[in-house]
Amino acid sequence: MPKVVKDSLFTKDISRREILKLFGGVVAASMLDGLIPRWALSATIKRPNIIFILSDDHRWDHMSCMGHPFLKTPNLDRLASQGVMFDNAFVTTSLCSPSRASFLTGQYAHIHGVKNNITPWNNENVTFLEQLKRAGYDTAFIGKWHMPGKGLPDLRGLDRFISFTIQRGQGRYFNCPLIVDGVDTPSRKEYITEELTDYALEFVKQKRDNPFCLYLSLKAVHHRWLPPKDLKGIYSKVEDLHFPPEADNWIGLTDNQIYYGTFGSLDKLYRGYCETIVAMDRELGRVLNTLDSLGLTDNTVVIYASDNGIYWGEHRLVDKRFAYEEAIRIPFIVRWPGLIKDPGGRLPQMVLNIDLAPTILELAGVTIPENMQGKSIVPLLASKDVSWRRAWLYEYFLDFPYIVPGIYAIRTEDYKYIEYQSKRYPPEVYNISLDPKEKNNLYEKDEAKKILPILQQELIRLKKETGVLDM
Repeated sequence: MPKVVKDSLFTKDISRREILKLFGGVVAASMLDGLIPRWALSATIKRPNIIFILSDDHRWDHMSCMGHPFLKTPNLDRLASQGVMFDNAFVTTSLCSPSRASFLTGQYAHIHGVKNNITPWNNENVTFLEQLKRAGYDTAFIGKWHMPGKGLPDLRGLDRFISFTIQRGQGRYFNCPLIVDGVDTPSRKEYITEELTDYALEFVKQKRDNPFCLYLSLKAVHHRWLPPKDLKGIYSKVEDLHFPPEADNWIGLTDNQIYYGTFGSLDKLYRGYCETIVAMDRELGRVLNTLDSLGLTDNTVVIYASDNGIYWGEHRLVDKRFAYEEAIRIPFIVRWPGLIKDPGGRLPQMVLNIDLAPTILELAGVTIPENMQGKSIVPLLASKDVSWRRAWLYEYFLDFPYIVPGIYAIRTEDYKYIEYQSKRYPPEVYNISLDPKEKNNLYEKDEAKKILPILQQELIRLKKETGVLDM
């Protein structure tokens, strides 16, 4: 008798011999003995295509579907209405390079080694793209790399690698030269978001026998927040920008901030930020429409997220490095009609950037390596009643020349506790459920006496669990 495995989601039986016949070789072997992915036991037995779109500095609440007072993002709204949106999605380090490495590896910064924007990428790191390639996927990384090193790394497991190194890897919004599969290539389109989307759609449209995974990494919406010419000024007449009460145009001069010369022009820059989001949203629409036209929508997973958020005056900051909600929370939307049976929902579980890699591997039927520290969110997408994390660790490492101390913090469902590696900054405790704007530091107040020791012990536990205290 052939070995039969019963799947918990689709409750369909399939024999070992049938799996080997359908998938063949190494891929099939890695899925047997209880490791068969849930989608593989569905009626179609077809691995999904995967598109991951990563933006830069896009705050979780800057979408019209999140109730923003004037920003219009119809395609992000469409993605959310056709999939699920996580209301509590976070990054473990709110800084570009560490967060991007965490998305790729499923690991904390102190493990993958990209601790800030100046520590180099270690090419011994294994990305989920490399693992997908081994499993028979066509793969592409298109867009912003922005991890230090001598040029771009020789990433394993890529059929296409298109990026840029100009302006220390930040790229520029207009006429940005690219490196296309190792070859210096002039820009074909004036605006970088359109340029990267063009390359992405060329990859999607290729005739192929294999499923594909596209990692589309956008420059938008990073400083200098420049929209294309046809969208420039669309919000110039918006008078009430809904800044927090503590914000003003000169905030960039306070508390040792040296962030992008924002002093004196916060309102102008913020309008540009919103207009650049509109431009990015338009390109997302091109991706979704192309999937529709090619008949790929039903079997393509589309995931949208950002590498971190950003402050627009909250806590008198214009930055992203501190552990407050505006910086550490991100948009996180997943659409896949093949698995999500009740689209348009919003899930409350706390998911992290380190969860992306194991999630994609499970969706693709690839065994999740033990050194990945994130958790696959596939059970959540499939509406399974599973236990989930109640707390997680935030870390930030010194990033010259920014005058922000090292930080460790713990975020639970209701509380946040922050420790700084500088005596200049006292610890902070916030009741997030009652004080979501983090205005009232409870650290030296009576109401924190009971919860503070618990949070401190939990922080120690998470440091041990994630390997901080063993290093």
